[in-house]
Amino acid sequence: MTRPRSAPLLPALLLLAACAPETGAPPPDATGSATGSSAPAAAEPAPASLAAAEAGRPERPGLRVDTLDHGVFDLAEQRGRWVVVNFWATWCAPCIKEIPELNALDAGREDVVVIGLAYEETTPEALRRFYAEKVRAEYPVAIVDVFNPPADFKTPRGLPYTVLLDPSGKVVREFLGPVTGADLLAAIAAAGGPA
Repeated sequence: MTRPRSAPLLPALLLLAACAPETGAPPPDATGSATGSSAPAAAEPAPASLAAAEAGRPERPGLRVDTLDHGVFDLAEQRGRWVVVNFWATWCAPCIKEIPELNALDAGREDVVVIGLAYEETTPEALRRFYAEKVRAEYPVAIVDVFNPPADFKTPRGLPYTVLLDPSGKVVREFLGPVTGADLLAAIAAAGGPA
């Protein structure tokens, strides 16, 4: 008996579906893959000037969003601090696992600020229920439109997707997949910041 041709594709499809939304929200991007393994994915270094030029995006992105519990977050007001922009979703297990690490980083360093962008179709009420039942992000979190994500950032190819900006507002590193506080601190030090 011969196996169908699609059999070798089954493991790959299962991996892609591992961090896919449970509801009707669209996948992050049809051209990329989602990260769903519990092992950290390889970090993607992004030379800012090359990445910005290729994507047609500014080297120093702008972002102004209404957050769930912290008022308006304006990236321009964060100059002088390292900024971690974390795209995540409540249906993404690796995203949820990152929250305590990002909470500790945000609370433990005055020169670092974290902003979470909930990249899914949800409501503030649903997100508050999630926080009550799971783990709460203590840093600012905004819900962003999956059909109209922030224009100055790349559309996530998978979640979690994290962007590190230096104190001048320049993108210095991107991570596709889970990231730890230690990963971010190492990236800050590699970009010339304090260890």
